[in-house]
Amino acid sequence: MTMGEALAEARARIGSAEAKLLLRHVLGCSASEIAAHPERALDESQASHYADMVARRAAGEPVAYLLGSREFYGREFRVTPAVLIPRPETELLVETALSKVSRGDTPCVLDLGAGSGCVAITLALELGCAVTAVDVSAEALAVARDNAAWLGARVNFVESDWFAAIDGEFDLIVGNPPYVAEGDPHLAEGDLRFEPMTALACGSDGLAAIRRILADAPRHLKPGGWLLLEHGYDQAEAMRELLAGAGFVALERHRDLAGIMRVSGGRMPD
Repeated sequence: MTMGEALAEARARIGSAEAKLLLRHVLGCSASEIAAHPERALDESQASHYADMVARRAAGEPVAYLLGSREFYGREFRVTPAVLIPRPETELLVETALSKVSRGDTPCVLDLGAGSGCVAITLALELGCAVTAVDVSAEALAVARDNAAWLGARVNFVESDWFAAIDGEFDLIVGNPPYVAEGDPHLAEGDLRFEPMTALACGSDGLAAIRRILADAPRHLKPGGWLLLEHGYDQAEAMRELLAGAGFVALERHRDLAGIMRVSGGRMPD
């Protein structure tokens, strides 16, 4: 089978762009090589590997898991089914966090729900400081540690159920907790079917994890410290009420590139 024939068969099952991306991954070649030499033959192992990946994608498995990586904030992060796939909208959480730090500062930063480590590692590299990151999943932390080592980031990973194993106070706490309501029909669609459910959904209204975080965060923030959380598209008003009820001031909310209120936060009184 030639590259051209393999692509033609794959395009009948999955999108053209994805078919080409998976073939590039299997062959370790560029898109221009595929375009220039469609007559080049695949060996038996390559053809079998490609057919398997196409079948898995046709069954709905996320491309990021098939490739084993996903780009976030200009860097490649290893991903496995043990972690959520990094999403572009989460870059807003990073951007908002960076806006709270003055140039030259070395803040004490905590990331809640590390997952792949994309937020903690990005903040550590952008700020040039050490970051603490927690996750309740040992499997997720293994992925995050690999990413930190690969990218050369100084991150202290702690296995913890939110603040349970955390001592001390921080200048900045960020998090991308589960915020989808349990039983939401979207959980049975698309990529979400393959991602870790405990990192996606929590409580009947999706706010159970956020309420736990807000109950404990004030004890772990320095005076004037900021808490910033990613949340669902329809949770901004609830977030404002919860933040105010927990004693936060200077409340903020920020829209992602799609215009959706995606990050909310507040500051502890001085």
